[in-house]
Amino acid sequence: MPTVTLTVDGQQVTVPKGTTVLEAAWKAGAFVPTLCHDPELSKPGACRICVVEIKGARNLPASCVTEAAEGMVVETASPAVVEARKTILELMLDNHPEDCLTCHQAGDCKLQDYAYFYNVKPGAFGGEKKNYEIEDDNLFIVRNMNKCILCGKCLRACEEKQGRAVIDFAYRGFKTKVATAMDKPLADSVCVSCGTCVAVCPTGALTEKAMIGQARKWEVEKVRTTCPFCGVGCNFDLNVKGGKVIGVTSNAAAPANGRDMCVKGRFGTDYIHSPKRLTKPLIKKNGEFVESSWDEALDLVASKLGEIKTKFGSDSIAALSSARCTNEDNYVMQKFMRAAIGTNNVDHCART
Repeated sequence: MPTVTLTVDGQQVTVPKGTTVLEAAWKAGAFVPTLCHDPELSKPGACRICVVEIKGARNLPASCVTEAAEGMVVETASPAVVEARKTILELMLDNHPEDCLTCHQAGDCKLQDYAYFYNVKPGAFGGEKKNYEIEDDNLFIVRNMNKCILCGKCLRACEEKQGRAVIDFAYRGFKTKVATAMDKPLADSVCVSCGTCVAVCPTGALTEKAMIGQARKWEVEKVRTTCPFCGVGCNFDLNVKGGKVIGVTSNAAAPANGRDMCVKGRFGTDYIHSPKRLTKPLIKKNGEFVESSWDEALDLVASKLGEIKTKFGSDSIAALSSARCTNEDNYVMQKFMRAAIGTNNVDHCART
């Protein structure tokens, strides 16, 4: 594979041809902030916060869309670069709500992190602020377009990763916003509530409804686990506070799914602490269900299956499983039917 060698902040680095300056800078250990960039999505070069100074260039190009070239000399923190980044942040902050004290995303917000890093405060330019109503019509996602910085990561994730294209940029100029077709509520769109848009949002514009007010980001313990809803084996992080699961966030290091999840995996955890959840087996006695021990319940099932097998034969029993179960569950089920019951009457919902 052909390579190119360039100098980043005085350090030579060799990268494969086609590598962006941003990737080369990161390889060299340089700090280059990004807001619209995502390694899994297309590169729009929209936020401009990743600008760098390249010797011989007339301006400060966005490093995420600039290809590294042989002999290129790059400065990632020159006075001109730092001043440009501060100005970009000032422009964003002057049109951003100043509610970091109560924002759910505080502590995990890139805009907040960069403002702190560069010591940038709102008020440098002033001007009109956006005043959109908070959209909480969706069962799982709250959208606050006042906090949107128009990075476009949500709409690119929706189109490029999920293939839905539910949202896009609407209107023009100062009124530009991310919206559904005809700017209808998200609940009235074809959104499947996968939450991928929430996972990629760098600010508090998109948040998980169930987790709002439950815990600050730094109070949450993240426990890596595997989703039990189907056999794909998606990994995610359980967000735990005080021994209670308050929600789920995706983990980019998950081998099967990365940050992609379905609505069940991302938002279907409220049953864990539901007071209606069954925690003990139920056996019907005298026409009513009563709690029992696992040993009693399993003995009853075994005896009933044994009676049917003895009276009508093994093939009088069949098992119907689900492709939504894990592979291990399905394996055990069919093994039990063939080895213990003695029948091949095994079927599953995905066959149809």
